[in-house]
Amino acid sequence: MSKQKLSDEELARKNMGGSDRVYKTVFTKEMKEAGYTILIPDMLPIHFKLMCKIYQKNGYKMELLENKSRNVIDEGLKNTHNDACYPALLVIGQFMDALKSGKYDVNKVALLMSQTGGGCRASNYIHLIRKAVASQFPQVPVISLNFSGLEKNPAFPMTPQVALMLIYAVLYGDMLMLLYNQCRPYEVNPGDTDRMLARWEHRIKRLMDSKAYLYTTPIYKAMLKDFAAIPRRKEKKPRVGIVGEIFVKYSPLANNDLNEFLISEGCEPNVPGLLDFVLYCASDLINDRDLYDVVTAATHAYQIGYNVLYKFQKQQIKIIKEHGVFQPPHDFEHLRRCADKYIHQGVKMGEGWLITAEMAALAETGTKNIICTQPFGCLPNHIVAKGMSRVIKEAYPDANIVAIDYDPGATKVNQENRIKLMLANAVL
Repeated sequence: MSKQKLSDEELARKNMGGSDRVYKTVFTKEMKEAGYTILIPDMLPIHFKLMCKIYQKNGYKMELLENKSRNVIDEGLKNTHNDACYPALLVIGQFMDALKSGKYDVNKVALLMSQTGGGCRASNYIHLIRKAVASQFPQVPVISLNFSGLEKNPAFPMTPQVALMLIYAVLYGDMLMLLYNQCRPYEVNPGDTDRMLARWEHRIKRLMDSKAYLYTTPIYKAMLKDFAAIPRRKEKKPRVGIVGEIFVKYSPLANNDLNEFLISEGCEPNVPGLLDFVLYCASDLINDRDLYDVVTAATHAYQIGYNVLYKFQKQQIKIIKEHGVFQPPHDFEHLRRCADKYIHQGVKMGEGWLITAEMAALAETGTKNIICTQPFGCLPNHIVAKGMSRVIKEAYPDANIVAIDYDPGATKVNQENRIKLMLANAVL
């Protein structure tokens, strides 16, 4: 057998289990050097804008998709099957709508999809994306972004430097999201909070050009000072927690701008941070060690990663508490204890026990109004969320919990009417 060095494309196809029979167009170093535009779906606008900056700093041209028209849903319906979950349909639809828009050179564009490696179909529908794209744009590569080694691509490696920067993007994104939601509903001068958010997004991107972004304490304190300086009304508004499947919980495309709608209805949205989901994923593998007596090198790596991330979270909570103006996020170990009152941490498909933990922690800390976002096709989340909402209500009788279904046939008007009905009984 020849020992000739494999090309980037051949090596990537080998690592991904590719073959000539089931061919995948692979992103290569030549494509990176040629300036291919990498498109990513819109799940967390603040966090993903920072992620784009990180990859731009590392030599990639990346862009966050913001197309939200009905055509996105229509393209999703045309390019996937009826059993695909709503998040998969939206991601595929957003990609296909972008490729057909004429905005991009389809011969110099690639698509990026994140994968957690869990049992959720989100780790599997990258193949549905490839199938949809291959039928009309076979030259467009689809890249996997993952920490679990699901797919390896020499032209798009997960280096320690990139992984570290992505962690900081989660930390700063969570902080900005928290401060924005606690300021925007109360601002005296409309637009002040949006301008402050844009200013800090720009500043963090600039900090990432050097190692200054590593010094979180002074950055957090500066954020808190600036947002606290925004003139705000003293009135008390109903706080509404948003939990559920990760994509629909965060994505304005998927939840029909739920965050903005709640603010327009005189409420303060309370959205748990992305770091909780990252810690949830890490803790699940650690739990497997105790549940199934399975110990691997990955188990030790995830334990170290969990400890580091949890330390970061405790630092952030401590600084927010010391500042004294804003309410900090929930401590993740506290979330785990909340879950243990109602459900086993072995329930980990989809968002599993995390949904229960977030509902319980919100109700316990004064956010009694809770919207659980439920996308079509996400069976684990439907079972856990609707099943556990009853026991949460039993523990907190004044909890006001409603599940809202999101699917291709659900109209925005019906969803908003159900939310308005819930807000008619909102608890301050």
